[in-house]
Amino acid sequence: MKTIEEARRLLQSEEFMHIAAVLGGGEDLAEAYRNRLLCAIDSFVQLYGSGREIAIFSAPGRTELGGNHTDHQHGHVLAASINLDVIAVVARREDTTIRVHSEGFPEDEISLEELEPVTDKKPTAAELIRGIAARFKQYGCPLETGFDAYTTSQVMAGSGLSSSAAFEVLLGNICNALYAENRFTPVELAQMGQYAENVYFQKPCGLMDQMASSVGGAVAIDFANPMLPAVHPVAFDFSRTGYVLCIVDTGGNHADLTAEYAAIPAEMQEVAKYFGKDVLAEVPSAQVLRSIPELRKACGDRAVLRAMHFYREDGRVQGESDALDRGDFEAFLHLVQNSGQSSYCLLQNVYPSSAPEDQPISIALAVGSAVLGGRGAIRVHGGGFGGTVQAFVPAVLLSQFQEGMESVLGKGCCHVLRIRSVGGMTVLI
Repeated sequence: MKTIEEARRLLQSEEFMHIAAVLGGGEDLAEAYRNRLLCAIDSFVQLYGSGREIAIFSAPGRTELGGNHTDHQHGHVLAASINLDVIAVVARREDTTIRVHSEGFPEDEISLEELEPVTDKKPTAAELIRGIAARFKQYGCPLETGFDAYTTSQVMAGSGLSSSAAFEVLLGNICNALYAENRFTPVELAQMGQYAENVYFQKPCGLMDQMASSVGGAVAIDFANPMLPAVHPVAFDFSRTGYVLCIVDTGGNHADLTAEYAAIPAEMQEVAKYFGKDVLAEVPSAQVLRSIPELRKACGDRAVLRAMHFYREDGRVQGESDALDRGDFEAFLHLVQNSGQSSYCLLQNVYPSSAPEDQPISIALAVGSAVLGGRGAIRVHGGGFGGTVQAFVPAVLLSQFQEGMESVLGKGCCHVLRIRSVGGMTVLI
């Protein structure tokens, strides 16, 4: 680890600017990224003092390029890490306490001597910290001393950019460096994050979010074996397409919609269980189509529609990956638009069934489609029900698209993102 002054000198060096450009999303954003790290060190010092040796870690948010709710059914996903991230300044402690102060939130504190899940109250970030630490202990890592960490995030909570997964991957990288000599792979760290969210945070989720944040870049992932997912890097330069990737924050927040979110895998699995299987990937699509009358009676219409979405979306993901591999971006966009239609009509995760009068994503899709006029693509992004919309916007229409979105959803709602080439990592140690 480095002293505070050593860390500042390294960050201010010319050599670090290349790293800052990679993490920040480009040479034009490198200086701002470096300044953000320096400010994070200052905040750490204010909280925990200057006489510490520190390390710095980063984990990016992710954008789902294809595969809306396919991962939890052991299907295919196309995702990418983005240039919005969560960073941590970390120092070891001499006792068994872990303290994490995330900007804008109360400090979370856990003891490495008490790593059992807390299930009798609403889970907080402390449970994710506890869950990650517990997983390292289960894998035989000696957790002798804790650490203090200050974190600051550009990945908005409830935005569909997977702030929780980025936080989990960040914690995994911290523990990997402090307790395991970095022996765990990005895939294994992603699985640890999923474990913490499922078991400790008590939220059902697939593995896509953590994988995209941990592995980095654009990746096609096959979850047929979720314990050993097949990861295929997609070497495609989105910056040369003439399109801009936008994420529109609709003002709806899916952070309190766990029941709506959880119903999707539950209903898909109900269809799979009708055939004696655990997930839809284990059931041939033709078998489901032949059995629709029986499935409607046994599982309900919405479950049948969601199962149909899975099979179509899973095939689209493979088509999207193939299109990018051969450099056919127009074919990719066509499939992205079809994905959005399927999520709207079949998956039905655009607005909560419990509050049909509140449909900010539907409004964003309608207004965005009108502006695009058949060009590019626009779709619900991530878990759905609230949060964000993803759009591939022709660069010549960007100003018009942003103005259209902001006129309806508020100033600053439209974020221009870039694909980040690296996932969770140690920035400085």
